[in-house]
Amino acid sequence: MHTEPYQVDAGLPDRTLRNETLIVLALSLGASGVSALISFIGSVTKPGALKNQSATLVGSYAPNRPWLDLAWQVFSIASALAPVALVAYLLGRERAGMRAIGFDLSRPRRDLAWGAAVAAVIGGTGLAFYLGARQAGFNLTVVPESLPNVWWKIPVLIASAVQNAVLEEVIVVGYLLRRLDRLGWTPMAALAASAVLRGSYHLYQGVGGFVGNMAMGVVFVLLYRRWGRVGPLVAAHSLIDTVAFVGYALLAGKVGWLPTG
Repeated sequence: MHTEPYQVDAGLPDRTLRNETLIVLALSLGASGVSALISFIGSVTKPGALKNQSATLVGSYAPNRPWLDLAWQVFSIASALAPVALVAYLLGRERAGMRAIGFDLSRPRRDLAWGAAVAAVIGGTGLAFYLGARQAGFNLTVVPESLPNVWWKIPVLIASAVQNAVLEEVIVVGYLLRRLDRLGWTPMAALAASAVLRGSYHLYQGVGGFVGNMAMGVVFVLLYRRWGRVGPLVAAHSLIDTVAFVGYALLAGKVGWLPTG
């Protein structure tokens, strides 16, 4: 059943909303997109095939110093969520709150069920696409994690997965679409902007990372338009990344089909 995702705010001038959106993106995933582009240029201009290079997603900050490493991991996860706190403040300012984008606990079971279904479809498809893109030479070898084998490894990987999901879905789907709708963008233009942004900050993985995540972005925007909630998308993304991170930690070097960099 289609639901209206939100009522857009009419009390703030367009210029304020436009500047606010640019600031949020500059402090978060927009900056990550520029960083990913620079990284990609470095990879394609480096001697050797892309598949012989690697991109590590969750790595150690202080090798051989586990407690210091843990402190850095916790700091990195917490600080990465600062833009989400900013979005919550901005939505609260207009008396909408995070409920306006469906990021709340009003439907936890339904959000998790929908998210699990989406994750099951996109997770398997995404893995197949990555393996194909890497084999074709369009992608670096993605190393989901390279943490030491310490007691906090799995909790940190799960926390990192949830952090990625919350940051991306709240900003790239819920917040960005709300603002673009308010600024008069057509639904198709807003969908394209959200999908391209999602692809851009995965470009450091290669062309496959860009295209695959852009396709995922299209699906997530369509689902958000239908459900009116980012909750299921956060659940799906959390599950996809958790399986990728923890699965790699358990299977790397033990199965022949999984590239290890």
